[in-house]
Amino acid sequence: MAEDLQILKDADKEAQYKMLIPQIKALITGEEDQIANLGNIAAALKEQFGWFWVGFYLVKGEELVLGPFQGPVACTRIRKGKGVCGASWAQRETLIVPDVDLFPGHIACASASRSEIVLPLYKGDEVIGVLDVDSEYLSHFDEVDAIYLKEIINLLNG
Repeated sequence: MAEDLQILKDADKEAQYKMLIPQIKALITGEEDQIANLGNIAAALKEQFGWFWVGFYLVKGEELVLGPFQGPVACTRIRKGKGVCGASWAQRETLIVPDVDLFPGHIACASASRSEIVLPLYKGDEVIGVLDVDSEYLSHFDEVDAIYLKEIINLLNG
């Protein structure tokens, strides 16, 4: 249950992920509804890390459409190849952006966002969406985030 989420604040980032991942797995195991699982993942990540914005965009035709998220209101639709989310989708890879103002074509859904990490979600070989995480701090995300966030989104396939 979400209200039983144990939050670990006084530890390094890797330890926080290692504490959180089994809890996320327990939250989504046995639940078939993708939207429910994405919502719980976004909420758990926001609660643990306190990021400015965390959520999902889902592929609908040639656009990413806003899915479950935690944080201020967001862009509703993003075209393939546009902004960090659209680029991650088009390139089929994780993008870590230390300063969003320096990213060509960045879409400023919220002016307070300063850095971002976006990971594609797959069903088989097909990208079906992206996990988007924004911080109000520059250079907030690194390879540790990429490794553990990928582990979290891989839980959706298991």
